[in-house]
Amino acid sequence: MCVAAPGKVIEINGDNVVLDYDGNRVSANKGIVDVKIGDYALVHAGLIIQVLPDDEAKFMLDLFKDIEEL
Repeated sequence: MCVAAPGKVIEINGDNVVLDYDGNRVSANKGIVDVKIGDYALVHAGLIIQVLPDDEAKFMLDLFKDIEEL
């Protein structure tokens, strides 16, 4: 099983995208997914697999923070 956390798109250079994960920058390929700066996205194996609505991404981020506190 793989769990993906949402990262915020902060840079786009062609097909290469940089996402911010709470201060950590991660590179990924956007493939055929349409993303823009400011979007939250899920990445698997270095490829963006889904763009999330802001409210869903923030819900997931809050959930992960709650789990970390356990």
